[in-house]
Amino acid sequence: MTPVEIRKMNDEDIVIEVASLKRRLFDLRCQQVTEKIQNTAQYGHVKKDIARLLTELNARGTAS
Repeated sequence: MTPVEIRKMNDEDIVIEVASLKRRLFDLRCQQVTEKIQNTAQYGHVKKDIARLLTELNARGTAS
C-alpha cells in the first residue's frame, strides 16, 4: 500500500483497513503456530501497512 493510496482514503476507510490488517496479522500468527508459513516476510509488510495507516490518521488529527 503506497502513501498516495492512503492519502486518497477517507478516515472511515482507514479505520476499517487497520482493523482488517490487524486481523490478518493475528491470522498469520495463528498459522505460524499451527502450520508452516511459506513467506514469513508477510509479517513485516502487514506491520508496516498498519503503521502507515495509523501515521496518516494521526497526521489528520483523528486518532482511533
